[in-house]
Amino acid sequence: MTDATLIPETESTYDHEKARRAVRMLLEAVGADPDRDGLVDTWERRVPDAFETLTEGFRTEEKPTMRTFPAEGSGLVIKTAIPVYSLCEHHLLPFYGTAHIAYRPGEEVVGLSKLTRYVRWQSRKLSMQERLTREIADGLQAELDAEAVLVEISASHMCEAMRGVETETETRTNVAVGEPTDQERTQFQNAIDRAEGSR
Repeated sequence: MTDATLIPETESTYDHEKARRAVRMLLEAVGADPDRDGLVDTWERRVPDAFETLTEGFRTEEKPTMRTFPAEGSGLVIKTAIPVYSLCEHHLLPFYGTAHIAYRPGEEVVGLSKLTRYVRWQSRKLSMQERLTREIADGLQAELDAEAVLVEISASHMCEAMRGVETETETRTNVAVGEPTDQERTQFQNAIDRAEGSR
């Protein structure tokens, strides 16, 4: 069994009441008064609502519709500098950065905005960067029936910056699905370099 199967995507609804109780208990655990004026909305509404949004990737009904169109060529489709915000499953702290995607279409392509929406949906779960990179690549290959997919994520992890070594660094992960050619890999890397050079 792989890590990806430990918390499967579901069509179940988010349990606000359990989230409220859990946040209230956490506030009590750290010695805070959950009934203090500034904290009542924290456990009753703010944190439960935030976690509902931040875990949309577990719920298949939240997945964007990947409407496709006939492909008019066989060259790579490349989308760079897609924002990524996710939660580390080890400490429930954010990791964030950018994703770069390229795919060689089969018979169909998808609207470019859908790539951004798909990355956002996949990112909204408890995960690890390595797994998230793989899930985006495998998911896009399945959704688009693409002949090859390349995904790179560059991210900083708050579990490193706020605790542990307390240093913010950048982690890069890469996944290729299918058999991208050396030329396609070079084209993808050049697009990443241009995107990062313009920041």
